[in-house]
Amino acid sequence: QVQLVESGGGSVQSGGSLRLSCAASEYMSNYGCMGWIRQAPGKEHEEVAAIDNDGSTSYAASVKGRFTIARDHDKNTLYLQMNSLKPEDTAMYYCAAEKNPLRCWGVGTDFEFRGQGTQVTVSS
Repeated sequence: QVQLVESGGGSVQSGGSLRLSCAASEYMSNYGCMGWIRQAPGKEHEEVAAIDNDGSTSYAASVKGRFTIARDHDKNTLYLQMNSLKPEDTAMYYCAAEKNPLRCWGVGTDFEFRGQGTQVTVSS
């Protein structure tokens, strides 16, 4: 059973930073790719960042240059460093994983597994 547990969300003022963490129940090398998805109330979900097993990363245009995805294999943990936060970044952020590398398409991936989410609120 794949389990992904997010942490690190919270409230921050515009221009601030947060780092989200995602603890995975399995070795991260078991996954073809992992990523972060966000969803704001009344809006469609948006994949904001993804990382493949070879370490290649991709980002949504809305966060590129401000967010950084990274992973620590020793800790089985995925991270999302978020800098220069804006009110429009306010959303529930979900960690996601896909085991089949053939289904990994960067931020276009239809991830099979998702965590319960952590709330990020950015005030102006």
